[in-house]
Amino acid sequence: MPPRTDQRAGLAYGLAAYTMWGLLPLYWHLLDAAAPAEILAHRMLWSLPVAVIILAVLRRWSWIRPLLRQPKRIGLVLVCACVISLNWFLYIWAVNAGHVLEASLGYFINPLVSIAFGVLVLRERLRPLQWTAVGVGALAVVVMTVAYGRMPWIALGLALSFATYGLVKKSIKLDGIEGFSAETALQALPALGYLVFLGVRGESVFVTGGTGQALLLAACGIATAVPLICFGACAVRLPLTTVGMLQYLAPTFQFLLGLTVFGERMPPERWAGFALVWAALVLLTWDALRTARRGRTALATAGARAGEAVAAEADRAARPTPAERPGPAPDARTAGPEAAPGTVTP
Repeated sequence: MPPRTDQRAGLAYGLAAYTMWGLLPLYWHLLDAAAPAEILAHRMLWSLPVAVIILAVLRRWSWIRPLLRQPKRIGLVLVCACVISLNWFLYIWAVNAGHVLEASLGYFINPLVSIAFGVLVLRERLRPLQWTAVGVGALAVVVMTVAYGRMPWIALGLALSFATYGLVKKSIKLDGIEGFSAETALQALPALGYLVFLGVRGESVFVTGGTGQALLLAACGIATAVPLICFGACAVRLPLTTVGMLQYLAPTFQFLLGLTVFGERMPPERWAGFALVWAALVLLTWDALRTARRGRTALATAGARAGEAVAAEADRAARPTPAERPGPAPDARTAGPEAAPGTVTP
């Protein structure tokens, strides 16, 4: 188990990461003068210099050459870059189009979609509570379809794209900052080309929107990288179950912003759909905590048994063998030639 100070630091980093992700709608709303595609392009472009600075500070360049010699992994990085770009675009568009609540729903159901991917793609086996949670989540989608009068495609698009991103990243096996850097390296050139195109047509808010808008657009890279860095610091210091519970903070903040700041409507049928999703997440969390507790108990029991076995083995090793046990003192009159000191054999 990590030291208590490490756990406190990890919790602080995790709270910072998920709070920043949860408050991102406020940032994207400040940029609503720009089209979602332009905001996305700036996010992609300005993330690269931030990633390069982080790599320079950490001196982590050794992963680049091995990656360049593996075209298959580069192809997977390209898939990740495309999928996360789709996720970013959909999220930015949803916020600036007044669909913050539905966007938050997407990140609430993301764990359920990830579990479904695990079953369908990785052939993982689910525990009964996990199956129940997935079933409740599917029912929630049906209820939300009725509530919205359409399929909640924004929520499903965000959940499916982010779950796909996570699934592909498992195959690349790059750490957080390395994977982020590789993806932004592939995103930067198309983003720069698109921004030049907008500038030539006179449609670039970065050029025409004033200094404030230009600085906000340039800061998209920082807004993308800083939460990711905090998340990486959190993930190496906290148990996976704790990180899993922290992930619900971001959509919770988004949900509250949608209700309070952006004033979106929540009729009773939408509340019912969200309530079903939250019930599914409670089941998942309870199952994860129970499984983790059982794992810790089993580990402690195995450790105790191993300790008892080692102690018993040490005790047996300390006992003298029958040959080493002292017997009665030999009688010089009856003992053999070697038993009577001072006697001379004939």
